[in-house]
Amino acid sequence: MTKYLISFPSEAMVLTPEEFPIVVAESHAVIEEAKAAGVYVFGGGINEEVGPVLVSASGSVSTEIHPGSELTGGFTVLELPTREDAIEWAGKIAAACRCAQELREFGYDPAS
Repeated sequence: MTKYLISFPSEAMVLTPEEFPIVVAESHAVIEEAKAAGVYVFGGGINEEVGPVLVSASGSVSTEIHPGSELTGGFTVLELPTREDAIEWAGKIAAACRCAQELREFGYDPAS
């Protein structure tokens, strides 16, 4: 089975204050469905109140991150048999979150 990253940047989700609790409930329902189906691996949102840091091999820390590596929003990792299944789940998450989702496939690593 292959792991898939389903994600969106925070600026893609544009909601009114009234819509927010509905979207939270519906997105949690999709996650519960994925858990019940045995395909859920992990999910969450980036805490944008805490800035990222770059840690070097020596352990030094810098607030300057790699150019172009800004990461915001939410993501879900699912383990699924086919890309078509991943597209179906991404559609469910898109409907619940009210925004299109990006779908990426993790490369297979036999050591992980």
